[in-house]
Amino acid sequence: MSEARSEPVVKTESGSRARTRRAILDAAVRELSANAAVPLGEIATAAGVGRTTLHRYFPERADLLVAVTAFMDERIASATTRARLDDGSARAALGRLCQEYFELGDVLTLMFTSPVAPNGREWDYETQSDHSVRDAIDRGHAEGDVDAALGRDWVLNVVWSLLFSTWDMVRAQGAPKHAALTQCLRTLDKALAP
Repeated sequence: MSEARSEPVVKTESGSRARTRRAILDAAVRELSANAAVPLGEIATAAGVGRTTLHRYFPERADLLVAVTAFMDERIASATTRARLDDGSARAALGRLCQEYFELGDVLTLMFTSPVAPNGREWDYETQSDHSVRDAIDRGHAEGDVDAALGRDWVLNVVWSLLFSTWDMVRAQGAPKHAALTQCLRTLDKALAP
């Protein structure tokens, strides 16, 4: 007689619980991008929940910061997927990537203004998104769509610098998002052209 194997129980959050968790994480990214030392009470207020509710989801500040870092990584991964880096020319793919990353707004601000991720880990860890972007640049070099004299790391730095400048124009200088992004994409295309 064989023993019945039980499948592991996977906990799924209810729709309401998932929305509350997402609201807290969105608020945490927004508030941390403005002030890395923001009190948890202000994050709870920004999320539209009480401090007790925040602590039910994230008992300690460190728990919230770990979750914020994972949330940011997930948002970047989703944006990278939406950019369809394997479709069309590499320059067009990198343009789509800039459009998708630009929409991350406060995630970018937090990344650009903090030397370490919210969980205290250095930002220098590699993700699948990083590999996908590098592959797109390499494809652009191989196909002659991206100037071969511009090294992969240089192109990456150009992309990130343009995104920082674009988001800074919107956030700090009040430039219209569409106008700033249009200038970003035009600059990127001209900068990478062979």
